Amino acid sequence: MAAPTPAPPSPRRTLLGRLSLPERNYLAEALRTETVGGMILLVAAIAALVWANTFGSSYASVSDFHFGPASLGLNLSVEHWAADGLLAIFFFVAGVELKRELVAGELRDPKAAALPVVAALCGMAIPALVYTLVNVVGGGSTGGWAVPTATDIAFALAVLAVIGTSLPNALRAFLLTLAVVDDLFAILIIAVFFTEKIDFMALAGAFIGLAVFYLLLRKNVRGWYIYVPLALVIWGLMYNSGVHATIAGVAMGLMLRCTRRDGETHSPGEHIEHLVRPLSAGLAVPLFALFSAGVSLSGDALADVFTRPETLGVVLGLVVGKTVGIFGGTWLATRFTKAELNKELAWADVLAVASLAGIGFTVSLLIGELAFAGDEGTINEIKAAVLIGSLTAAVFSGALIRLRVRRYRALHDAEELDEDEDGVPDIYEQGDPAYHLRMAAIHERKAAEHRRLAQLAGAASNEPDSPA
Repeated sequence: MAAPTPAPPSPRRTLLGRLSLPERNYLAEALRTETVGGMILLVAAIAALVWANTFGSSYASVSDFHFGPASLGLNLSVEHWAADGLLAIFFFVAGVELKRELVAGELRDPKAAALPVVAALCGMAIPALVYTLVNVVGGGSTGGWAVPTATDIAFALAVLAVIGTSLPNALRAFLLTLAVVDDLFAILIIAVFFTEKIDFMALAGAFIGLAVFYLLLRKNVRGWYIYVPLALVIWGLMYNSGVHATIAGVAMGLMLRCTRRDGETHSPGEHIEHLVRPLSAGLAVPLFALFSAGVSLSGDALADVFTRPETLGVVLGLVVGKTVGIFGGTWLATRFTKAELNKELAWADVLAVASLAGIGFTVSLLIGELAFAGDEGTINEIKAAVLIGSLTAAVFSGALIRLRVRRYRALHDAEELDEDEDGVPDIYEQGDPAYHLRMAAIHERKAAEHRRLAQLAGAASNEPDSPA
């Protein structure tokens, strides 16, 4: 009896492989908006620092100016409105983004999702561990352990724009997925660890509002004039419940349908995200930065960042913890899942992205305010640490990226090449016979033109007065 033929080994999963065409198109549109928003965010952060360090009294008076209906418990300062109100828009977009990733993006396949999820979790756990160790050894407060755990995708993309390089799409998608998972766990951290007391009546009202929101979506009810007032009511109830109000934004984002039905070019979630993302990236997040990043940067304040355990833990968590966590998590995931790195890339590229993820700005500032609520001095020092840590991570990652810039440009140019000018990069059409026929016709026209030019050149060289 013949021995059974062994089954062929299953192909190894590729880490940072080429994206599908729909995913590539979605990524390009999303990152284009985030890059512009990141540049505005960078300007807002610089403006906040200049304003706070030159006209500190006016900055403080504007930030502390209160307005809003006191009878509804919403007489808040400008800074408070920016952190609890405007950031709800940011977290709404994060919720939609997460829902899309789970049902149609990189996280829909559990096996494919394992790599970025493990990398992101390690990229949050190691910074928290670094912060905790520094403060246990130094005798500081461990309450700020969550501050260095978040990645700011907009700021990271702004750094890429300033550097003037184009990361390959696979690396950009990896960075975006890391940031999405970061946002998810940052939301959970805020909900679980920074909710001190709960008003269950207000929370029940918020859940009823969310249920109405969900039912309207399922019934395909349309009209911004219905959803925007309802969203404001849900937000107000969530704020008064004691749970951080940004959770309302996430919950509503997760309820949107992000799968396409027959005849749809975009799902409702993608359409709404397309409308709201510019508002989030171009207005909500920069205004939050304007009223949160204004900290004193005197010589003593900067020196204290490296001597106080709380602030030193934030800097080391962002710069060292993020890099080691994401790089180590990615390497471990590939080892245990038997995945292999894309042959066009190197582990140095993973290290560059890991260090770039150390830019933690928006959510880090928010968690810093929550972790040390009531201690304005410590909050300002934590903010300074976030700024210094993010800047250090940006410089370090920029240096690593510049070392590989030629390789990145070559890969990016190959990904974007469209010789037949049909709007689809040629690399995605190699299996399409029509593409090869179009290219054959293009090359035949070029060959005919070169033959004509050759005849003209030959005729000119045969003229009597032509040079020898």
